[in-house]
Amino acid sequence: MRIRRTLAAVIATAALAGLGLTGAATATAATYNATATAHTESLTPGECVDGGGKVVGMKCVGGTGDGQMVD
Repeated sequence: MRIRRTLAAVIATAALAGLGLTGAATATAATYNATATAHTESLTPGECVDGGGKVVGMKCVGGTGDGQMVD
């Protein structure tokens, strides 16, 4: 019963805000992805390797840090 009340409150809040469930889910996903994919200016060699890449010269090649500078 508590779950139903909570769900009803969430739906009512989203409807009053004019988002609807799809808009609220999209806004949440967009915020999460923007934060998750934010890059720093450069990586350490360990961060490059941990992300699945390898250090070639002064750049990380492959993985999550592909193309970023390594220092």
